[in-house]
Amino acid sequence: MKTFSAKTHEADRKWIVVDAEGVVVGRLATFIAMRLRGKHRPDFTPHADVGDHVVVINAEKVVFTGNKLRDKVYYRHTGYAGGIKETTAARLLGGRFPERVLEKAVLRMMPKESPLARSQFGKLRVYAGAEHPHEAQSPEVVDFKGRNRKNVGAA
Repeated sequence: MKTFSAKTHEADRKWIVVDAEGVVVGRLATFIAMRLRGKHRPDFTPHADVGDHVVVINAEKVVFTGNKLRDKVYYRHTGYAGGIKETTAARLLGGRFPERVLEKAVLRMMPKESPLARSQFGKLRVYAGAEHPHEAQSPEVVDFKGRNRKNVGAA
């Protein structure tokens, strides 16, 4: 018996839609990262891109547990000396691009910077509102809230 190794071009990818309204950020990010990598599939291969396409709606309505909304700090650097910038999760969620909170959480759960990680992360589409332009792909709706009572935040 030979060991099966999936190829990227042979992967049968699905499209799924996840509603992020009232869902805890970290729990949702782990679910999305697992689907993007393809670890939920029996033919998962670490060196091949066999994951699904994931569409997230209502990303502006995600919640954090505890005091993370005001205490969690995101850092970035301009590239100049002394150019470190910081912002909190509350400012990101209330700002112009609230979907970046979920994107950063998922990106940091993917394999470290590589061409494979970039292609896997490229299959994620996050929208702040309830509308998305991917109806033509006939995505399957996944009830993430109903999977576990801990997935829904108290806030």
